[in-house]
Amino acid sequence: MTTALFTHPDCLSHVTPEGHPEQVARLSRVLSALEGKALDRHEAPLAEEADLLLCHPQGYIDRVRGAEPAEGQVQMDPDTWMSPGSYRAALRSAGGAIAAVDAVLDGRADNAFVATRPPGHHAETESPMGFCLFGNVALAAKHALERRGLSRVAIFDPDVHHGNGTQDLVQSDPRILFISTHQQPLYPGTGNRDEFGPHDTIRNIPLSAGTDGETYRMIVTQQVLPKIRSFAPELILLSSGFDAHRDDPLASVALETQDFRWLTDQVGALAGEVCGGRLVSCLEGGYNLDALAEAAAVHVDGLIAAAA
Repeated sequence: MTTALFTHPDCLSHVTPEGHPEQVARLSRVLSALEGKALDRHEAPLAEEADLLLCHPQGYIDRVRGAEPAEGQVQMDPDTWMSPGSYRAALRSAGGAIAAVDAVLDGRADNAFVATRPPGHHAETESPMGFCLFGNVALAAKHALERRGLSRVAIFDPDVHHGNGTQDLVQSDPRILFISTHQQPLYPGTGNRDEFGPHDTIRNIPLSAGTDGETYRMIVTQQVLPKIRSFAPELILLSSGFDAHRDDPLASVALETQDFRWLTDQVGALAGEVCGGRLVSCLEGGYNLDALAEAAAVHVDGLIAAAA
């Protein structure tokens, strides 16, 4: 009974400008917080071009690859940068998510955490956005469906920012349920409650600034978990952003560190109930380094407990 960890040193080579919130230290601190934990550790492989084509067109892949500078940094959108090594890091992030799905579906791990960067849930079909280049979790979902024969996959995105990219990439597929809890108003300004997608598989749950753990737990218990249960997925994917923490500088939701452990326990138990425990979590946001490290550590403790 194991929890797998997928990561790679290449993800530390994606360097953003000084002062940028999505910095190398985010991953360094997360990995330090996971030292000594009972994890089955793996290097995240490079995604193949065919993997990226599950969600992104060839022209977009070529544009991202071609934008990587030989030196210095290049700006892809107001928030998203590339440096030498960024493209390889992005391939590790996508490849790690896909490899984690394979490990869980093959029974080599009960569940998995993918600690990579850049994150992915803001990357749209043909647009880099919000620190993200490729839609890691969406690619993992498509891989499970198209290549591994699954019929239904649920994605839960508790990052404090709406996963506009994931929604864009999966809403046309009736086999994927996407649920997002996020502060509103807040970047990127999407994720309204009345967006259900063409197949009624989108659920956006906006949160007010100041939402505390008690309120959030009630929302998850009453709205998120029942919807996932009724969808009966064969795999659950988590876009694990930890920026709903009260100390995060980019938002104003007021969750405590232990709320992330509670959330992991609830989703882990639901995965045990509906899909044999098959759960893959991918790192997204979290920009206070102390809060990120603490929340990621208790999250992984929850995954380990669920696998026990």
